[in-house]
Amino acid sequence: MLQILNVLFMYATWTSVFSIGKLTLIYAPPIFLTAARMLLAGVLLTGFYALFKRTAFRLTKIQWLSLGILGIFSVYLTNIFEFWALQHLTAAKTSFIYSLCPFFSALFSYIHFGEKMTKVKWLGMGIGFLGFIPVFLTQTGSESLTGGFFIFSLPELAMMAATVCTVYGWILLRIIVKSQNIPTGLANGISMLFGGGLALAHSYILDSTLLPVATENLVPFVKGTLIMTLISNIICYNLYGYLLKRFTATFLSFMGLLSPIFASISGWLLLGEAPSPTIIFSTAIVSLGLWIVYKQELKQGYIVKKEALAS
Repeated sequence: MLQILNVLFMYATWTSVFSIGKLTLIYAPPIFLTAARMLLAGVLLTGFYALFKRTAFRLTKIQWLSLGILGIFSVYLTNIFEFWALQHLTAAKTSFIYSLCPFFSALFSYIHFGEKMTKVKWLGMGIGFLGFIPVFLTQTGSESLTGGFFIFSLPELAMMAATVCTVYGWILLRIIVKSQNIPTGLANGISMLFGGGLALAHSYILDSTLLPVATENLVPFVKGTLIMTLISNIICYNLYGYLLKRFTATFLSFMGLLSPIFASISGWLLLGEAPSPTIIFSTAIVSLGLWIVYKQELKQGYIVKKEALAS
């Protein structure tokens, strides 16, 4: 029960970053915001290991390569797609599209870990997928002006791309932490430095300056960046890595289906965005799929019980 509460706490805290990020995007372009966040977090995390656990840096070439690939997917690509989309979507809708994670997570987990997909799990995922349709059919504000493909707007497609990169990044993190015996904090720190460095180079090429932030906007930009870094990069990234040792990536992704509810609350409090009845209704449908998959994973033994961990 305590581990489940940790999962809920993580998502309730993590989803507030969508609203804080939307506010911070007023003062800085999305690629530079990604670079600033990730470089700051990477320095803090790797600095800790450099001071207190220096031997952890004794990594093989394969391990360094793995961390570089992790940085590309979970840091660089994920955040660039996400923050561009966030300029046009509400915080709640951005969070809701992240709920596609279980579909990609199930596929990647099957490929990498051989986690079996049963008929019951497919049923749960099918019910969950139906819940997405009303949300994708609803477009508001600048989202409808960006163009798109079929029923999807470009910001929605960008968020789906961010979702794919996120899930693949977490799968890579699980492999690195469990198979290559690299501490979660160090793996996150190095990948953030790598991904943040790529984002900074990308930002410089686009804006021809290392600091594309107006002088009068520096204080609110720094404040928003610090808050997001603390919540997302320091607390939630590492809590997720810890929880990956107790639960499967598929289950944690399904628990993330509750995130739109938390995002709706933070969006209402911080941005004045009225909670969307469509998102709330769709979340209820998707959550039904979450429960079905959760019960099936318990039967399959993929979710490690606390008693087993203690033995």
